Amino acid sequence: MIEIRFHGRGGQGAVVASKILAEALFREGNFVQSFPAFGAERRGAPVAAFTRANTYPIRIRTHIYAPDHVVVLDASLLDTTDVTAGLKPGGWVVINTDRSPENIPAMRGFKVATVDAGAVALKHGLGVPTAPIVNTAILGAFAKATGKVGLEALRKAILDQVPYNARANAQACVDAYQCTIIIADRI
Repeated sequence: MIEIRFHGRGGQGAVVASKILAEALFREGNFVQSFPAFGAERRGAPVAAFTRANTYPIRIRTHIYAPDHVVVLDASLLDTTDVTAGLKPGGWVVINTDRSPENIPAMRGFKVATVDAGAVALKHGLGVPTAPIVNTAILGAFAKATGKVGLEALRKAILDQVPYNARANAQACVDAYQCTIIIADRI
């Protein structure tokens, strides 16, 4: 089983990202789960979303406390949230930031990938300068870093699942895949 936890802020698309990832993993032959966790405040408040995939039916019905990988849609959460809590050794931390992985505070035991998903999203008209919608772009970075889902499966899931501006979202995913920076030797 693979378990992925998303950390973001309301409005960035963490919940939709987890659903799109689940759809792509399903297309690749997996059983999947996808679900959110947030309080009454959504817009701008920290949120989490979860995706599970397995080649066998999934019977677990809880949040993900020991993820294989973590996706961070807002780098400011690194200052306030322990995004690596419970993250399995050797797991990926994929971060939306304009900083390179070398400039991210040490995350011993984890592999780090960064992408400026905000810039990619804005290039494709996804959101506004003060609030880019980065969910599809960050999925491209996740695919490149982890190799756990194919880019084509993500692209097709986006085209089928995103009701607004699907082609721009699919292209944002592809563009982010191409410009993701990876540092895999932090272990």
